[in-house]
Amino acid sequence: MHRFFVNPDQIEDRWIHIRGRDVNHIKNVLRGRSGDEILVSAQDHLEYTCYIDQINEDEILAKIMYVQENGLELSSRIYLFQGLPKGDKMEWIIQKAVELGVYEVIPVDTKRSVVKLDQRKQEKKNKRWQAISESAAKQSKRMLIPEISPVMTFEKSVEMADSLDVRLIPYELARGIEETRGILDEISPGQSVGIFIGPEGGFDEEEVGLAVKHKILPITLGRRILRTETAGMTVLSILMYLLEGK
Repeated sequence: MHRFFVNPDQIEDRWIHIRGRDVNHIKNVLRGRSGDEILVSAQDHLEYTCYIDQINEDEILAKIMYVQENGLELSSRIYLFQGLPKGDKMEWIIQKAVELGVYEVIPVDTKRSVVKLDQRKQEKKNKRWQAISESAAKQSKRMLIPEISPVMTFEKSVEMADSLDVRLIPYELARGIEETRGILDEISPGQSVGIFIGPEGGFDEEEVGLAVKHKILPITLGRRILRTETAGMTVLSILMYLLEGK
């Protein structure tokens, strides 16, 4: 069953008004017909099972059959602070991070980031990245579309993370795996978690020092050096495993 996302103001009594590009997708791609069942989420952790009642030129009118809470989302909000990688790696990172349950992805311009985006390119990239997030959220049956924030400096990202409950930064010089295991095991459902991942070449020592000053905990991901697109997925996979079982 196909899933679509709407804003809360598009839900009225027992009806949902689907607008925008989803109208074309339902009409011309899925070849939707009256009576077809669909799932709708409205960023409120509720899942609406509906059937298509009317297909109009610029709107699909869906009738709500029943509503239920859904436990598809992780119990904690996970924020991925990702150093800008080369090429199109960011698109892959966003897609997989959304599949693994990330709540928000924050692209970070670090000292070792090779990619530098001007304002126009940033806006274009962000629009593209947000579309990838939406597509991945639909594919993986998420209840919300993770936000892809505008690119920010490392200093700003560290300040943003101050409000989170747990903040982690994988670092090759961090202490042994036992300490890392203890840190991860102590994360409780409901806590917000920030993960800082460097670009190719990792974080600069001054950046790591600034992170530590802000009480961001260095952790190790093992003896092997992981690529930037692998490191974040490794932490997200571990957290998904730990939080799904609590």
